[in-house]
Amino acid sequence: MAFAFPKGFLWGTATAAHQVEGGNTASDLWLMEWMKDSIFTEPSADACDQYHRYDSDIALLKGLGFGLYRFSIEWARIEPEEGFFSKAALDHYRRVLASCHAQGVIPMVTFHHFTAPLWFSKDGGWEDKKSVDRFARYCEKAAAALGDLIPYACTINEANIPQMITTMRELSGRAPRPGGRRERALAEAARLCGGEPGRFAPYLSGDGNKATPNLIAAHRKGYGAIKAKMDAQVGVTLSLTDYQAVHGGEKTRDRVHHTINGKFLETLKGDDFIGVQTYSRALIGDGRVMPAPNDAELTQMRYEFYPEALEACIRFAAKESGCPAIVTENGIGTEDDTRRMEYTRRALNGVINCLKDGIDLRGYTHWSMLDNYEWLEGYRPKFGLIEVDRPTQARKPKPSAYWLGEIAKRNALE
Repeated sequence: MAFAFPKGFLWGTATAAHQVEGGNTASDLWLMEWMKDSIFTEPSADACDQYHRYDSDIALLKGLGFGLYRFSIEWARIEPEEGFFSKAALDHYRRVLASCHAQGVIPMVTFHHFTAPLWFSKDGGWEDKKSVDRFARYCEKAAAALGDLIPYACTINEANIPQMITTMRELSGRAPRPGGRRERALAEAARLCGGEPGRFAPYLSGDGNKATPNLIAAHRKGYGAIKAKMDAQVGVTLSLTDYQAVHGGEKTRDRVHHTINGKFLETLKGDDFIGVQTYSRALIGDGRVMPAPNDAELTQMRYEFYPEALEACIRFAAKESGCPAIVTENGIGTEDDTRRMEYTRRALNGVINCLKDGIDLRGYTHWSMLDNYEWLEGYRPKFGLIEVDRPTQARKPKPSAYWLGEIAKRNALE
């Protein structure tokens, strides 16, 4: 028996500029990836060369059956030096957007997805209050240049993840040590770019406690700047984990929820949507994070294979924010494509349960379209529905791509 999804339900896949475009030389992470003692497994280099191959990639996505493409525009390309906005870069992203429209694919554009211009992170990044106005100015300029082609926009990708990283490290007893490898890497990056020691603060390596108030304010100000320049549905995406209490961990779990998620969710009332990005669960004991069960299947990212987390996170986000929800990322890093299909099938069962209960859920976006650059882990984890041969950049859809694409075409799941 098939379940029919609501008419107009969005089916898509996603990427991020730095992970697929290649050659993002004006960004903070490019510097860190190429340092002698880098904390990154390998540099992004040419990535998947989507900067030049976007048209055929969008055609491939459409041919498989997907109607939505969520991607990011790269701030470091658009504003490589503070106050200089590159018309060439903005024109490039207009061509990407035009390709989507020409091929019948709805674009969903993320304005900030982890990377930032080197000048921005060199001068305190999100830990400096100036970040709020800097981000809003970038949003205003990009929206003015591109807004007529953007129907959906996300201000910041996983705006809560710096806080999540900081909080979970503290609970796990893995807080960065003074003089440790992370601290040495940040100090070296500051030296290489002529910055002050202690000021270099990239998104994924900074202090979440310092960055979070500015990220909340930046979303609000960026949201207003985007809405003023374009007629689009605008939201923010959050990294949501299904935190489950075990062994008396209820108070710790509730504190974790509030620290990582609550401070954002309570500020989103009235937004057009909230983007739900979920991969697994975390077990929270009394004052600490517990390991996954001994018999748990783990993914390439060392997450527990637990697709049921998506349903719990959709329910939580919709209730706490009061916003319509869109799943903007959900997927699994694995070499075994049969496990990708099993994970996705079970995750979609959770989507169906939410829809049956009347939750305003408007789409499902799979992470990711391509096997791409997975930040610190390099190219090892395979999240893509489409395989990329690194030497030739040839694309090859996996069975999961055809399977999920057929579900999208039918807008129904058996």
